[in-house]
Amino acid sequence: MVLGKLWGALSNDIGIDLGTSNTLVLVRGKGIVLCEPSVVALHSAAGKVLAVGQEAKRMLGRTPGEIIAVRPMKDGVISDYETVEKMIKYFFQKIHNRRALVKPRVAMSIPSCITEVEKRAVRESAEQAGAREIYLIEESLAAAIGANIPIQEPAGNMVIDIGGGTSEISVLSLGGMVITNGIRIGGDEFDEAIINHMKKIHNLVIGESTAEEVKITIGNVYPEKQVSSVEIRGRDSISGLPRTLNLDSVEIREALQDPTNTVLEEIKKTLDQTPPELAADIVERGIVLTGGGALLRGFPKLISKETGVPVILAENPLTCVVLGTGKFLEELKYMKNI
Repeated sequence: MVLGKLWGALSNDIGIDLGTSNTLVLVRGKGIVLCEPSVVALHSAAGKVLAVGQEAKRMLGRTPGEIIAVRPMKDGVISDYETVEKMIKYFFQKIHNRRALVKPRVAMSIPSCITEVEKRAVRESAEQAGAREIYLIEESLAAAIGANIPIQEPAGNMVIDIGGGTSEISVLSLGGMVITNGIRIGGDEFDEAIINHMKKIHNLVIGESTAEEVKITIGNVYPEKQVSSVEIRGRDSISGLPRTLNLDSVEIREALQDPTNTVLEEIKKTLDQTPPELAADIVERGIVLTGGGALLRGFPKLISKETGVPVILAENPLTCVVLGTGKFLEELKYMKNI
């Protein structure tokens, strides 16, 4: 017990939201200290890390032959184990107190839909990067804790976390997960839907960065009073020449229809599986929406219309998960049983 307190004083506890699109890191007592894209630039021959995060993201699709910019996370899980390990190690070195004598305790969020093998890969990558103790928390549980939802009460609470690679819908009560459903659809699939729409309808080839920019600028899933537009540039798939195109928000809403409907079906399925007493609590309390995908304009209105349940957008949708990992570490002795 005394040794545990001494170790806690000598090292910084770290909470990590290891996301498909972005990695957020929180240091206990200091708050969120890092928010970077989950991208690594490597020298293909030497395997040496040249850049990580924002700097590496700027290289996506723009690197010469010997340099590759990769996203080592896909659908919320590790697709490139060695690169993830290098990325976590880089982030540790960037934020961890070098004077600390003891390796940090780490709480990491994981999607509920991942396999035991994928869980082990996440744990091992954190161990290799220098973690002393590792706690893996389901994303929607971390999001609920971070959004200050009173999950310890004997009442039903529903949280929907739409991330870069996964969407997770959970019903919580008495500090535990009653029902959780996860699908490997998130912000990346919304980007991909825009890319496919541009190619199919306009014969225009665009990259991931352009699709993401369109999504952020005019992306929406519910009819708006005001129609907004944006100009994009890409390559004509027939002539092979550069071309400019004007897009409006109505067309983008149509482009996003398939992934949006898949998420809606999963939400309805979860509500259908919810015990009647907890369902009554959810109708009274509303559904809490978190994650970067929740920022798509009109998502709360659309979910509310389709389910008949009030939907509340969390105060800080992007940071709920990492804040939840930090609170988990602060109250570790109470949280270990979750």
